[in-house]
Order: sequence, then structure tokens, then C-alpha cells
Amino acid sequence: MAELVASYRDTAPKLATWLEENVPEGLAVFTLPEHHRRRLRASKPMERAVQQELKRRTAKIRVFPSEESLLRLVSAILVEIDEKWASDTEAYIKWECQDA
Repeated sequence: MAELVASYRDTAPKLATWLEENVPEGLAVFTLPEHHRRRLRASKPMERAVQQELKRRTAKIRVFPSEESLLRLVSAILVEIDEKWASDTEAYIKWECQDA
């Protein structure tokens, strides 16, 4: 990582700074046990659920009177989804694994 950042320090200083700040956080998942990484590796099911709900709710309206009205509806839908996920009692990852 240090070599990569050093190679861009002179030619692309913003990229080098971005790499230093963001890559370690992005690779933090590799510090978890394998059985947790498998669960975190793909977020497509969650993304698909959000996208399908947004499409379902916005398709009924078809034409929005303004960009702000679209933003209000989408924001409300996302808050609703977030509240549902936050109140869910079933854990997505069970940290106490028997096979660990």
C-alpha cells in the first residue's frame, strides 16, 4: 500500500491522499472471519430490495410536478426502509458462530 501511494504522490497527489484515507477502510472486511466475509461480500439482495421498492412506489405517480416532490417521496421511502431494517430483530450476521 505504501509503495502504491508513493508511486502516485508526485503525479496524482489527490489520488494518493484518497488511497491513504479510503483503501484501509475498504479492506477492513478482510479482518473478519471467513464465514462473516461471505455474508458481507455482496449487497445485491439489499440493493435489489431498495431499487424494487423505489420503482414500485414511483411508477404509480409517473410524472412528478417537480424534482423536489420526487426527492421528498424517495426520501420518505428510504426512511421507511431504514426504520424497518433498524427495528428488525433478526440479526443479519450472528457474531457468535459455532463454526468459528
